[in-house]
Amino acid sequence: MSELSENIQRVRERIEKACARAGRAPEEVTLVAVSKTMGPERVREAVDAGLTLFGENRLQEAASKIEALRGDLTWHMVGHLQRNKVKKAVAVFDMIQSVDSYDLALEIDRRSSEMGKAMEVLVEVNTSGEETKFGSRPQDSVDLVEKISHLNGIAVKGLMTIGAFTADEGALRSCFITLRELARKTQEAGISGVEMRYLSMGMTSDFEIAIEEGSNMVRIGTAIFGPRQAR
Repeated sequence: MSELSENIQRVRERIEKACARAGRAPEEVTLVAVSKTMGPERVREAVDAGLTLFGENRLQEAASKIEALRGDLTWHMVGHLQRNKVKKAVAVFDMIQSVDSYDLALEIDRRSSEMGKAMEVLVEVNTSGEETKFGSRPQDSVDLVEKISHLNGIAVKGLMTIGAFTADEGALRSCFITLRELARKTQEAGISGVEMRYLSMGMTSDFEIAIEEGSNMVRIGTAIFGPRQAR
């Protein structure tokens, strides 16, 4: 078994244990392999090891990989997306997880409509309050989802957050609980055309805590691929 296969197996075992602690089935949790800075050959190894869903942070890097790795793969944009790059992003990605403003949603809607598609998106929420992070404020997020729901070129499928940059487990749990509660409030609002199918929260350093607090989509890079490659 290759090093990469062993890494993937370990991640899956950690997901299973976190699910067991939370009384959940591991099948509920979708694994997004974050392949930023990894070359196409390294991603191909991951595909050979059974992975089919990949997350990328930078559009230009992602586009070249997607072109090189043609096949039955799914690609999510998990990094911040600038409005001037939306046209290309809509063309190459299957989901954009980082919709953090109505202006960005409007541009995605415009470009998606031009292509005759409805782009699946997650609304990103800044649950930690850290100024270095993107995302809607928690108190604004349900209203943002409601506004986006009127756009025909977008299909809201859930929420996404990045946990606080801290080793404090309590602070991390607070971030994930906040997103879970926002998903519940959004669901209860009964907004037409909106699903809370995915709670995307948890990365290499905190995905087990995120799963315990309700995450059903984790974005794992380092634990699968090892340290990021220099650009």
